[in-house]
Amino acid sequence: MDKKELRQLIAQYKQNYSAAQKAGWSSSLFQKLENHPLFLQAHTILLYHSLPDEVQTHEFIKRWHPHKRIVLPLVKGDELELRYYEGEDSLQTGVFGIKEPTGSLVENLHEIELSIIPGVAFDRSGNRLGHGKGYYDRTLARLQAYRIGVCFQFQLFPHIPVEATDLPMDEVWTEQGCVFSGTQCSR
Repeated sequence: MDKKELRQLIAQYKQNYSAAQKAGWSSSLFQKLENHPLFLQAHTILLYHSLPDEVQTHEFIKRWHPHKRIVLPLVKGDELELRYYEGEDSLQTGVFGIKEPTGSLVENLHEIELSIIPGVAFDRSGNRLGHGKGYYDRTLARLQAYRIGVCFQFQLFPHIPVEATDLPMDEVWTEQGCVFSGTQCSR
C-alpha cells in the first residue's frame, strides 16, 4: 500500500469513530504519557493544537500550560514557525483551519526538550506518515528534542512506506500506552 492509499484508508477509519470515542482515547493516552519520565523532566515541550480527527491536545495544553512552556507550530509558507503558547486568547485560525499561536517566537530551538507529534499513521518501527507536505520532518530535523508520535490504535500499522527525508520517532504512543520505543517503552 502506498502513502496515498494509506492516507485514504485512515480517513475512512476515522469516520467509524465518534468524537466522544476519540476524546476518551485522547484522554487515556495523555493520562499515561504525562507520567513519562521525559515529560516530567521537560520544561519546554513542542505540542500541536489538534484537529477534530487527531489525538486531542486542547485540554492537555490547558492543563500543563501553567507548569511547562508549551510551544505550538504555525504554518509559514513551506515551513513551521514555532511560537510559545500564551493561553487560549493567543490562538488564531491559520491556513488549514488549525488554531495557531500568536505568542512570541522560539528563538533557541535547543530549549525544546520533548516533541509530541501527530501523524496520519505510524508503524512499529517508529516511522511516521504525515499529510505529505513535510512540515514536521523539516522542523524536527532542526531540533534535538526527543520525539514521541501520538495516534489512535487504529492508526498503527506493522509497516508504512518511508523515504529518506522521513524522520522516525523515538517512541510511538496510542491510548493503550507506548507501542514502540527505540530502547524500551517507559510506562
